[in-house]
Amino acid sequence: MNTPALADTHATVLAANEASEHRPLIITLFAVFVVATLVITVWAGRQTKSAADFYAGGRQFTGFQNGLAVSGDYMSAASFLGIAGAIALFGYDGFLYSIGFLVAWLVALLLVAEPLRNSGRYTMGDVLAFRMRQRPVRTAAGTSTIVVSIFYLLAQMAGAGVLVSLLLGITSDGGKVAIVALVGVLMIVYVTIGGMKGTTWVQMVKAVLLIAGALLLTFLVLLKFDFNISDLLGAAAEKSGKGTPFLEPGLKYGATATSKLDFISLGIALVLGTAGLPHILIRFYTVPTAKAARKSVNWAIGIIGAFYLMTIALGFGAAALISPKEITDSNPAGNTAAPLLALHLGGLDSNWGAILLATISAVAFATILAVVAGLTLASSSSFAHDIYANVIKRGKASEKEEVRAARWATVFIGIVSIALGALARDLNVAGLVALAFAVAASANLPTILYSLFWKRFTTQGALWSIYGGLTTAVVLVLFSPVVSGNEKTSMFKGVDFHWFPLENPGLISIPVGFLLGWLGTLLSKEEPDKEKYAQLEVRSLTGTGAH
Repeated sequence: MNTPALADTHATVLAANEASEHRPLIITLFAVFVVATLVITVWAGRQTKSAADFYAGGRQFTGFQNGLAVSGDYMSAASFLGIAGAIALFGYDGFLYSIGFLVAWLVALLLVAEPLRNSGRYTMGDVLAFRMRQRPVRTAAGTSTIVVSIFYLLAQMAGAGVLVSLLLGITSDGGKVAIVALVGVLMIVYVTIGGMKGTTWVQMVKAVLLIAGALLLTFLVLLKFDFNISDLLGAAAEKSGKGTPFLEPGLKYGATATSKLDFISLGIALVLGTAGLPHILIRFYTVPTAKAARKSVNWAIGIIGAFYLMTIALGFGAAALISPKEITDSNPAGNTAAPLLALHLGGLDSNWGAILLATISAVAFATILAVVAGLTLASSSSFAHDIYANVIKRGKASEKEEVRAARWATVFIGIVSIALGALARDLNVAGLVALAFAVAASANLPTILYSLFWKRFTTQGALWSIYGGLTTAVVLVLFSPVVSGNEKTSMFKGVDFHWFPLENPGLISIPVGFLLGWLGTLLSKEEPDKEKYAQLEVRSLTGTGAH
């Protein structure tokens, strides 16, 4: 009767032993990557001389290079570790994350990429301030950018803690805090020394490594099943213990009316959130022309699309080769499914298994570092350019002062992220990522779209939209099952103060953001500057007068 449970326990112990026996190899691979990326950062830092270099990499990157960097910035720990785990545990419903993340790029391509590149210089605040009152709008844009970035940072740091703790066998609280601190220190170094140039090169290297790692695992999974996808899916359904329902919609979303609404809410946040994520938006400024911005998004869609197709093999491969108990014993959220899959494909008792485990884990760690650097750069740039230079200094700061402020902001944001990341090391990562996407879609996207495409839009509309969307999203998440009320997945266990039934606030907070932007504009006594809008329209659509 207990044979399957004993087998699961044995496999988990073997996995832990593999990691402990080959710890020197794992640490060496991690160290090689960290040293290599630091060398790239120092090299790029020597070429960073102006504000344009620090914020936008001197606008010297080609469409392909920027597309590769955008892919590196976008494919985060949630993409690599989270989606593989979600598919391994929930089958078809887990793959819905891949679809949402990919479709989101169409919104970014069609609505945001080219107009944003033409209209701004370094940050989202540039676009909003072009035709509105500078100081209040830049303060709001900076606040929103920093809030989204910090919540996204917490998710990456929590992911780093889970991953490195598993591999190095660290179980103590002090050890986990040390891991979070290490990631924080590295990200401060990347951004303060390398700026956008260093960060972009790190993201490009990481994207190549991640695609190569995913390709290798996909090939090995398909080889295991003689390249017969039907056999792979059949084995996954059988091993999951759920049978055919594993391959059909409804295992995670669809059992109740609330879970169906949750799925719609999550889908809206994923699809619309990408076009409002600050660290993605600033990537459009690193290319010399609008055509290159468009081309970079096309490349990103191709690269990201290929990766998300491979998540089918990663997730269903993990489900077919590893029992659900072994995955959840290692990490309840399934975040270690991809590294465990690498170990099983290489062989539990073999050197190849250890090498594959170490390689894939190093790639996952690289993924986290690159995304963390991009997020930190987005928030420090927004503080320095929007809040320090244009609000505090009223546009009278020199480029040197601005870049110095950005570097100090990086240190401050890094310290805050280390402190919050240490507190969040055991919290639900998915909840933090969902919050970042929901805030971006609720506060940033409505304001950007109204600014670019609505002639009557006013400063009051922008402020209502940003602060209203931001507050609604944060409040609903604080009082949702993500934070309390669910003993298995809530951030705070043993307490229940939730009254909002959905795990993702997007269904409510995104319409609220759009509605408040519209209402604030209608109730505003301010006369919109039609001449400025005409200039913005020409610039956003043609690139004439763009920086």
